[in-house]
Amino acid sequence: MTNGAQALMKTLVDSGVEVCFTNPGTSEMHFVAALDSEPGMRAVLALFEGVATGAADGYARMADKPAATLLHLGCGMGNGLANLHNARKGKVPVLNIVGDHATYHVKYDAQLQSDIETVARNISPSFVRTSQSTEALCQDAAEAITAARGLPGQVATLILPADVSWGEGGKPCAAPTQPQAPAAEDSAVKAAAEAIKSGKKTALLLGGRALREPALLEAARIAAHNGVTLFAETFPTRIERGAGLPPVERIAYLAELATLQLSEFDHLILVDAKAPVSFFAYPGKQSYLVPDNCTAHTLSTPEQDATASLKKLADTLGASSAQPKLQAPGRPGLPKGKLTAEKVCRAVGELMPENSIIVDEAITSGLMLNAMTAGSPRHDLITLTGGAIGQGMPNAVGAAIACPDRQVYALIGDGTAMYTNQALWTMARENLNVTTIIFNNASYSILNVELERVGAEEAGAKAKSQLDISGPVTNYALLAQSMGVHGTRVTTAEELIKAMEYAKHNPGPHLIEAVVPESLNGVKRKVLPWLLKSLPSLPRPLTKALKKKIAP
Repeated sequence: MTNGAQALMKTLVDSGVEVCFTNPGTSEMHFVAALDSEPGMRAVLALFEGVATGAADGYARMADKPAATLLHLGCGMGNGLANLHNARKGKVPVLNIVGDHATYHVKYDAQLQSDIETVARNISPSFVRTSQSTEALCQDAAEAITAARGLPGQVATLILPADVSWGEGGKPCAAPTQPQAPAAEDSAVKAAAEAIKSGKKTALLLGGRALREPALLEAARIAAHNGVTLFAETFPTRIERGAGLPPVERIAYLAELATLQLSEFDHLILVDAKAPVSFFAYPGKQSYLVPDNCTAHTLSTPEQDATASLKKLADTLGASSAQPKLQAPGRPGLPKGKLTAEKVCRAVGELMPENSIIVDEAITSGLMLNAMTAGSPRHDLITLTGGAIGQGMPNAVGAAIACPDRQVYALIGDGTAMYTNQALWTMARENLNVTTIIFNNASYSILNVELERVGAEEAGAKAKSQLDISGPVTNYALLAQSMGVHGTRVTTAEELIKAMEYAKHNPGPHLIEAVVPESLNGVKRKVLPWLLKSLPSLPRPLTKALKKKIAP
């Protein structure tokens, strides 16, 4: 006889779910035992649930299909919520399997009993189900997989009571093939085409799968033929970029800069993207960033095929044969001297091999990353889609498992590094080709800026101490070594280059701790006051202007 867990395992593999990131407990032991029954399932242990969920997110972003997580009851899912929030915001397909007490044990309200469905609905609003019988389990799983890998992708949560797992009579069944997503409606294409042909300033705002090469090329043909500007959403789930691909300017994080970027446009056409809003509310400032004189149009939604929609628009405009503008190759050159965050970004742009994957959670220290990698060999960039920090290193774990032949760089701020540093242990255990670069400036730099931006300039020593992580200063190189990862601390550009070259030629995980000054000191001192005075005359692209203003 086949028990529920064994049947579920076969259902997962037959449906294309081949990796499970686990942090199991007693309720999940039959699922754990079933791993040995299915050679097609890779099981990856994480020492913290936030690593498991973040790794599943990173895997799906690069594999374009869901992985599973195995979480222990409601408390385990709660520990993984932040990175599931990021996956939800990025429309990433993830399948959570959450163990629960046996159905007959629930009434006793044991110590770990909780309302898992209520916890799950925060990050899995469209599909949460508790399987009620072994006979129904595999059909429940197939429907969960179908929900996860639909358009848009989503987090789906299947709750697995222990007795359903160990019960006999499970019947495997595979999830059906996903239907092809439709292109944009004719009316939406017509409205977008009329806006572009109006002679007024028009931009395309690309998000989701519109930031992959096929869609980017269609958008770039429209831009070349009709003089349209291309923007990308602020925090892309995954963007393909670099030499030979169309360059796209990302909407800035700071609302002041984003407002400037959009100020000259009369029409903004959304392609698998939402209209831009500020990350937070600020006293006396707009939250909705589309200018009052600009009309927003939706060409395609996340439920539609972005590439097919852009091709339909290009055909309507007669732009299908236009030659798209592509990014010229150009490395930024090697840095020299005392290390700064900008020099780290420069070194990454100079040394990264072709087809690298960059997971960017550098926060303030990554301000110049886009500019320094624009002409580097083609690569993928993953960003912090939901703003919940602790995503970077787990995402890198998943990306490296999805793409074992590609170099993965995880650029991490020191504040966020302490949220999910357990990912280093999994990198070592799985011998993953990840180079983690931690920017150690001993500060939550972004919060020092936000303290001023929300109007709390008069904060005193007690308040500011909550944003200071310099006492004690963490030694991340030693932390990495304690978890089996080769770690080194660097203070000069020359030391950084040597460490990056070593990592590139020695497969496996590495951590480079880059000791840098607080990168936003210059932004607070020079850029923000200058920005407020210079908004009308600031040239695009913004990164060039910022580089000129920040550079020593």
